[in-house]
Amino acid sequence: MALGLAVGMGGLGLASAPLYRLFCQATGYGGTPQRASAAAAAGVRLATRSMSVRFDANVDPGLPWQFRPEQTTQTVAIGARTLAIFVARNTSGHPITGAASFNIAPEEAARYFTKVACFCFTRQTLNPGEEARMPVSYYIDPKILEDKDLKGLEQITLSYTFHPA
Repeated sequence: MALGLAVGMGGLGLASAPLYRLFCQATGYGGTPQRASAAAAAGVRLATRSMSVRFDANVDPGLPWQFRPEQTTQTVAIGARTLAIFVARNTSGHPITGAASFNIAPEEAARYFTKVACFCFTRQTLNPGEEARMPVSYYIDPKILEDKDLKGLEQITLSYTFHPA
């Protein structure tokens, strides 16, 4: 009985991280943006209102990379699929693989910020001195305009941090 309980608790412990990630992706909890296919993004209606998106780029102190957005902000039509570019450079003398974590602020807006394609979905390897342009394709779901808690929202911040993988 005790062994079965221990195995069950271990299994729950192993499953908790993937289940939490799925929960965050489904609800936007913790500033986790939504994901959509290109086909789903093509069906999104455009709104008459625009919003500002601010981009923030950070690097873990243990990763010898430089990382920045090409543009600090973009003004986008709500519902329009938009492309933002980030630039990363490996400043070390050897190849390094990094993984980007991300979030949205304010956290409540994450359920309406939808990524279609993103460098953050896969690990990125840069050779010594290599610089790479890294795109993210996204849109803001027009349903954000129906959310009374976000009625006065004028700007969303998309933030990335690269970590050693």
